[in-house]
Amino acid sequence: MLHDRVMVEVDADAGERRSSGGIVIPATAAMGARRLAWARVVAVGPHARSVESGDRVLFEPDDKSEVEVHGEVYIVMRERDVHAVAADRVGGDDTGLYL
Repeated sequence: MLHDRVMVEVDADAGERRSSGGIVIPATAAMGARRLAWARVVAVGPHARSVESGDRVLFEPDDKSEVEVHGEVYIVMRERDVHAVAADRVGGDDTGLYL
């Protein structure tokens, strides 16, 4: 990866979801508001400051660049397009990483 680019693999369970009443909502269902998605970071560029490989990140999946590598589909984005980072290295009294 170059510069501040981040390559992520979208979680497999990001497709369908359940409502609080137990109704299964398919991934193709249209929603009024934009929905953010979680993904696992596969690779980062040398200028990415707050994200490392293995982290989970929250991002908006619409209008992102998809790439296929060895039959697997990944999403490439800039680090500034990441809304939140969930990482094991963030713990203790830390409040988390801010982007």
